[in-house]
Amino acid sequence: MAGSPASLIHPSRIPNRWIQLSAGIVAMMAIANLQYAWTLFTKPIQAHLHVSLEAVQVTFFVFVALETWLVPFEGFLVDLIGPRFMLGIGSIMVGLGWVGSGRAETINSLYFWYGVGGIGAGIVYGGAIGNALKWFPDHRGLCVGLTAGAFGVGTATTIAPIASMLKVSGYQHTFIVWGIIQGVVVLACALFLAKPPVGWAPPDWIEKEAKIKAKVNTSAVDMTPWQMLTQPSFYVIYLMMTMLAFGGLVVTAQLNPMASSYHVDKVVVAFGMTALVVAITVDRILNGFTRPFWGWLSDHIGRENSIFIAFVLEALAVFALLQLINRPVWFVVLSGLCFFAWGNIFSLFPAITGDLYGKKWATTNYGIVYTAKGVAAAFAGPGAAWLFSKTGSWTKVFWAMIVCDLVAAFMALLWLKPMAARAVRESERTASTANIGAPVKARGVA
Repeated sequence: MAGSPASLIHPSRIPNRWIQLSAGIVAMMAIANLQYAWTLFTKPIQAHLHVSLEAVQVTFFVFVALETWLVPFEGFLVDLIGPRFMLGIGSIMVGLGWVGSGRAETINSLYFWYGVGGIGAGIVYGGAIGNALKWFPDHRGLCVGLTAGAFGVGTATTIAPIASMLKVSGYQHTFIVWGIIQGVVVLACALFLAKPPVGWAPPDWIEKEAKIKAKVNTSAVDMTPWQMLTQPSFYVIYLMMTMLAFGGLVVTAQLNPMASSYHVDKVVVAFGMTALVVAITVDRILNGFTRPFWGWLSDHIGRENSIFIAFVLEALAVFALLQLINRPVWFVVLSGLCFFAWGNIFSLFPAITGDLYGKKWATTNYGIVYTAKGVAAAFAGPGAAWLFSKTGSWTKVFWAMIVCDLVAAFMALLWLKPMAARAVRESERTASTANIGAPVKARGVA
C-alpha cells in the first residue's frame, strides 16, 4: 500500500530474507514461555491466590483466546503496514503481560495481565508466520515450520532456569524477570523485519513454481479474507484445526496436574531432574523439531498426506500414554511423542492456507484459521480441568483426544485432499480467464 510505513522502506535497506527468517525464529522462541511454561505456574498460583485449578486454568483459556482470536485483525495490520512496527508493539505487550501477572494479587487481575500477554504473543506469532509465508513461497512448509517450531522449542532452553527460579524466588519474581527478558528480545528482533516489495518473487521462481505445483495443491490466485470465507475448504480446515489443536493444548495446559494425579511429578529420572521437568524439556524440543520436519515432508508428499500420517501416530501415542502414564520414563517418552505428532499443525495449516488462498493476504487469512486454536483452548484448559474434577480421572479426556485425532486424520485424506484439488483447478481457470496467471521474474531481496 503506497504511503504505508512498510512501503517507505527502500528495497536495498530490507534485510536478506534468511536474516528475517532468523529474526522471526528468535522472536518466536522468546514468546514460547507464555504458553509452554504455563503448566509450571499453575500450582504456585493456585496456592498463592487460594483458588481452584479450574479458575487458574481460565487464565490459560483467556491467554490462548486473545492470542488467537485477535490475530485476523492484527494480521490485517501486519499485511497493511508491515511486521516491524506491529512486532514492536507486541514486544511491549509480551513484557507487560508477565510483569503484570507477577504483580497480580487477584485472579481477575491475573486474567487481565495474562490476556495482555496473549494479545502481544498473537501479534508476534501472526507477524512472524505471515512474514515467512510471504518471503518463502519456494520453501513454504520448511520455513513456516522452522518459524512455528521456534515457538514450540523455545521453552526447552528456559524451562530448567524458570523451574529453578520458581523454587528459589517464587512465581511472582519469576514472572517479572522473564517478562522483561522476553519483551527486550522480541523488540530487538522486530527491527530486522519488513514485508517483501510489491511484485517480489524468489530467484528462479518460474522453474520452482512448476515443481511445487506437481507435489502440493497450490492456488493460482490471491484471495482476500472474505473470498477465503466463501470457500468450503476453509470450513473443513477450520474444523480440523480445532479438533487437532485440542489434544496438544490439553497436554500443554494439564501436564503438571496430570503428572501430579499419577504421582510421577516428583520422581527424579535424570540429572537430578524430576520426570515432570524432563518431560516438559523433551516435549518442547520435539514440539519444535516436529514443525520443520513435517513442513519439509509436506513440501514433498503434500499437506493432507502429512496430516493423515501425523495424527494417526498422535492417536496411537495418546492411547499408549493412557496405558503407561503412571510409569515415569514412559510418561516422558510418550508425552514427547504426543508433541512430536501434534506440533506440526502450526506448520502444516499455515502452509496449506498459503497454498490455497495465496500470499498477498497470507497473514490475515492464516490469522482467521489460527482462531481455531482459541476455540480448542476452551475445551483443553477449563473444559478438561472440569471433566477431571467431575470424574476424578483423565481417562475420558484422553479418549476425547484420540477420537479428535482419528476423525481429523481421515478428514484430511478423504475430504480435504480432493476438495483442495478441485479448488486449485477452479483457481487456475479463474486465473486463465482473467489473464493474471503469468509468473513474475525474481527481483529484490534474495
